[in-house]
Amino acid sequence: MVKLDIISDPICPWCYIGKANLDHALAQFPDHPFTIEWHPFQLNPDMPAGGLDRKIYMESKFGSKAGAAKAYLPVAEHAEKAGVAINFEAMKIVPNTINAHRLIHWAGIEARQTFVVDLLFKAYFVDGRDIGSDEVLADIADSAEMDAALVTRLLESDADTADIRARDAHSREMGITSVPTFVIANQHAVPGAQPTDLWVKVISDIIAQVGDAE
Repeated sequence: MVKLDIISDPICPWCYIGKANLDHALAQFPDHPFTIEWHPFQLNPDMPAGGLDRKIYMESKFGSKAGAAKAYLPVAEHAEKAGVAINFEAMKIVPNTINAHRLIHWAGIEARQTFVVDLLFKAYFVDGRDIGSDEVLADIADSAEMDAALVTRLLESDADTADIRARDAHSREMGITSVPTFVIANQHAVPGAQPTDLWVKVISDIIAQVGDAE
């Protein structure tokens, strides 16, 4: 198997789109060679714990309502191409994602990591839920058949918070400045929401190389 490390943030629309494109490629290879692991990267590491009103955040970041709309045009276009929904009207809060990353980490221990990432993307981009909320994260954990009561207790503590911040910092020290970034076999970094065709080629090449080595 080949390790595919994905550095991502669950409020990043390009991470959502990039995963959809990758999923379309993986569906074409039921016996694909990847073992996938998700890693934390906070787009807004200084975000207040309770998050910010999304309208205020977007207009502040892009200068105006028109600027925000213009910036998100390519997001909407690529989301449509990838076949994923983004319900902009439903998204009211831009959350701090440190706790969402903690949940992803705990899900990895139980081999439910990618499932939880999917649930987080859906909760934020489709349902407009506040994925900075302990209650929402516990509900997502429950949907993933994790122990929601345990997750709630962990969220109320500082468990693994320092580790998540350290891993985020490590990615930045490696030169990663944007997400998604895909790292193949600890060697090749592929930044951005790459199209499905690229992933089909990558997977085909890896399968061919493995076949030649046998």
